[in-house]
Amino acid sequence: MRVTVCELPHEPRALARAWAGLCEHTIRHRAELVLLPEFSMIEALWECKHFDAERWSAAEALSAAWLHRLPQLDAPYVVGTHPVRVRGRAYNQGFLWSRVLGVTPLRSKHFLPNEPGGWEGNWFERGDRDFPVFRAGRMTFGLNICTELWALETYGAYARCDVRAVLSPRATAASTTEKWLSIGAVAAVRSGAFSLSSNRVDPRGTFGGVGWIIDPNGRTLARTTAKTPFATEDIDLDAAIESRYAYPRYVFRRPL
Repeated sequence: MRVTVCELPHEPRALARAWAGLCEHTIRHRAELVLLPEFSMIEALWECKHFDAERWSAAEALSAAWLHRLPQLDAPYVVGTHPVRVRGRAYNQGFLWSRVLGVTPLRSKHFLPNEPGGWEGNWFERGDRDFPVFRAGRMTFGLNICTELWALETYGAYARCDVRAVLSPRATAASTTEKWLSIGAVAAVRSGAFSLSSNRVDPRGTFGGVGWIIDPNGRTLARTTAKTPFATEDIDLDAAIESRYAYPRYVFRRPL
């Protein structure tokens, strides 16, 4: 399956240029699945400590407008996260967009940091504690949203299931890039699946870009940069199935 990861800004002028470039890239490379960053195309509301209902509503409206533009990528599937309200409660919810069904809700982010610059616990309700398996065409995948890459217990469960990729939309700082790349490799090796991540980016480095595609052996197949903010690779989904029985996964599959 041909997959694309990216780094995208949210500032309108920069985003307009980046979006045009991403569309050109996905069309030229015939991407089958595109992974977007966490809360892509809208401001990072959680940088402000206190919840603001007007800003939330504006973010919902802007996000909805961008969802209508996803067909411009000319890809059968797109995965990302966006702001939603369910029975009056605000969530950071994953979504799968497809040509056939449009937007399908996935799980909502459960693990929420709450500290200066990242007041997610003040902006979002805790979402789903479970990490189920989703499907996009031939790809079965788990969704670990940003901080949830550190939910190490999910990878053993993925290894026991038919999960061929772990998709991780992020909003992480430039100063922490190597740490996130490390956990991306752990996600791949422990789950026996491909690890895909896309990140937000801005000039201040608050969000540091760097998307990745890592194979089940922990080898980085592609990594985005400021000069090459989009990356596409063909990944062998059957290889993810075969890796279930390779080290170290097989060790944990054996009965005690």
